[in-house]
Amino acid sequence: MLSWILKPFDLIFHLDRILPPLIATHGDWVYGLLSFIVFLETGLVIAPFLPGDSLLFAAGTMAAIGSLNPVLLWIFLWIAAVAGDALNYAVGRLAGERLLASRWLSRRHYDQAHAFYVRSGSLAIILARFIPIVRTFAPFVAGVSRMPYQAFFFYNIFGGGLWVTLFVWGGYFFGNLPFMRDRFSTVVIGIVIVSFLPFLWKTSREFKKR
Repeated sequence: MLSWILKPFDLIFHLDRILPPLIATHGDWVYGLLSFIVFLETGLVIAPFLPGDSLLFAAGTMAAIGSLNPVLLWIFLWIAAVAGDALNYAVGRLAGERLLASRWLSRRHYDQAHAFYVRSGSLAIILARFIPIVRTFAPFVAGVSRMPYQAFFFYNIFGGGLWVTLFVWGGYFFGNLPFMRDRFSTVVIGIVIVSFLPFLWKTSREFKKR
C-alpha cells in the first residue's frame, strides 16, 4: 500500500485506477484511509502536496458505482476536513512563530496565504478550501493571527462541509457519465487548474507590478 502513496503524480491523476483495487482489498478500511489522507492534507502545514479536490471527486465516483456508501463517505471526509483544519489552527496558535523561523515551512507559501487571509477576512477559511496550498496554510495563518476560535470553528465546519459536499457529490452525480469516465485524468487536471486559477491570477498581477 505504501508503494502507491509514494507516487504523488499517480495518486493525484490516476485515482480512478488506484481506488478500485484498494477498495476490493481493504473494504471498509478505505473510509479510514481516505479520511486520513484528507486529514493530513488539511492538518499538516508541511504536507500541501497531498491530493484534496481530486481525491474527493474520485471517491464520489466510486460511491456512484456502489463501491462505497456515499453518505458514510461524505460524513467521514467532512469530519476529517474539519479535524485537519482544527489541528492546523492549533499548531499555528501554539508553535506558528517557531515553525516560521525554522526550515520546515515555506515562508513564501505562508505569506501568500496570509495576504489572502488579510484580504478576505474570516471568509478566507471558507474560500481557501478551494485553493490548493492556500487551503493547507489558511487555518495555520488563522492560528498564528490568533483568530477567535469560536469564529474559526463556525467557518471551519461550514467551509469543510461545503468543500466535501461539492466534490464528493459532484463525483457521485457526474463522475461516471461516459464523457467524464473516459477522460478521468483530463477532468482531474481540469479540476486542479481551476482550483489554482485564483492563485495564478494573483501571482500574475504581482509579476506585472514588479
